[in-house]
Amino acid sequence: MSHEHGHTCGNCGDHECSASQRRNDESAAEFAERQKLESSLCRIRHKIVVMSGKGGVGKSTVAVNLATALMLAGKRVGLLDVDIHGPSVPTMLGLENEQLRQDENGLLPAEIGDLKVMSLGFLLQDQDQAVIWRGPMKMGAIKQFLKDVYWGDLDYLIIDSPPGTGDEPLSVCQLITDLDGAVIVTTPQKVAAVDVRKSVTFCHQLKVPVLGIVENMSGFACPKCGEVTPILSSGGGRRIAEDMGVPFLGAIPMDIQVAQACDNGQAFIHHYAASPTAGILRDIIAPIIALDDAVATSSGVPSPSTQENAMRFAIPLADGKLTPHFGHCAAFALLDVDPVGKIVLGRQDVDAPPHEPGLLPHWLGERGVTRIIAGGMGQRARDLFIERGIEVTVGAPRETPEKLVADFLAGTLQTGENACDH
Repeated sequence: MSHEHGHTCGNCGDHECSASQRRNDESAAEFAERQKLESSLCRIRHKIVVMSGKGGVGKSTVAVNLATALMLAGKRVGLLDVDIHGPSVPTMLGLENEQLRQDENGLLPAEIGDLKVMSLGFLLQDQDQAVIWRGPMKMGAIKQFLKDVYWGDLDYLIIDSPPGTGDEPLSVCQLITDLDGAVIVTTPQKVAAVDVRKSVTFCHQLKVPVLGIVENMSGFACPKCGEVTPILSSGGGRRIAEDMGVPFLGAIPMDIQVAQACDNGQAFIHHYAASPTAGILRDIIAPIIALDDAVATSSGVPSPSTQENAMRFAIPLADGKLTPHFGHCAAFALLDVDPVGKIVLGRQDVDAPPHEPGLLPHWLGERGVTRIIAGGMGQRARDLFIERGIEVTVGAPRETPEKLVADFLAGTLQTGENACDH
C-alpha cells in the first residue's frame, strides 16, 4: 500500500497496511525484512516494469528513454536494471565506471542529473565478468535492490527487466504487489510478436496491468530526409494490442541517432530532443505521465498541468535574478501562479539542460511552462515557443522572479529592447 511520502512502515498509522502486522507464518527476522522492503516501496508512487518477450528488441533503450523523459518532465525518477546476466543500463547512460557509495540509509544509487540509477553492472569488478546464478540468488539480489538501496521519495521507479517471462520479471511482480503495470516492447516481425503475446499472458496471469505495447524498429528513418522506409514487416505491435485488448502506445522507427546515443552513453530523448523520433517517444510516455497527474488530481494537490487556468512562468537566472542570456543560463525559476487571485503558488529552481538548438521549447514545455519572461530571445526561438503554445515576453529588466511575475500580473512590467533579437 502506498502512503504519504516521509512515512515508514510501522509508524504511519494505517492499520490496513500489509506491513503493519506480522503474518502467522513469518519469523521475526522475516517480518522485519518485509517491513523494510515495504517501507522503501511505499515512498515510490508509481512502479512500472519494462518487459519484452524476446531479446534484441530495444527494451533497455525504451526503459532508459522512458525514465529520462519522466525526469525531464520534472518527475522524481529511479531506474532499476534487473537484467542480472546482461546489465546494459550503465553503458547506455555512460556510467560504466561509476563507484557506488553507502551511508546510514543504505546503498546510494548512481545519479545522472536528477535520475537515480541502480544496476548489478555497478557491482561487477570486471565488465567482462559473467554472472552465473540460479533463480533464488536472482530474487535475493532484486530484493536487495528494492530493500537496501536508498531510493528516497520517487514519483516513478522504472524497472528494466530481461527478456522473457523467467525469474527476474517474476521476482519483480512477486516483490512489488502494487505495480502500476508493464510496458511491453516488441519489433514488428512475427517471430518477435509471438513472444510478446506470452508477455501479455504473463501479466494477465499475475494480475499486472498492461499499460501498453511499444513497437520498436518500426521502419528505418532516413538520416537525410526523415522518410521512414519499412524494412521489417510492419504493424505487428498494433495488431497484438488490438487482438489482446491492450493499449498500443506507439511505433518507434530505426534511427541512427538512437544507436549513436546508446554507444556514446547518452539518453537519446535528452540529447536529440528536437528530432522527430524524440517527439514520438514523448507521445509514447504521455499515458505514463498521466498516471501521476491522476494521483495529484485525486489527492487535491494543485498541479500546473491539471489546475484550470493555472500559469507556470519560466525565468532564466543568474545570481538569483533574470539574466539576458536566455539560451545559455545556468538555471530557470519556475513559478506557479493563480492568475485569478494574482498570487504565486510556488517556486522551483531547476538547472538548465545542456545547450542544444531547439531543445528548450520541448524541455520547458514538458515542465508545464505556459509563459516565459526573458531579457532577450532570437526570433527563431520565439517562434518555436509559440508553436508549443508558450507565450514569450522579452525586454524584461534584471529583477527577482517574484517581482517580475508580480509586475506582469499587475500590468506594470516595464520592458525595454529585446536584448537578443537575431
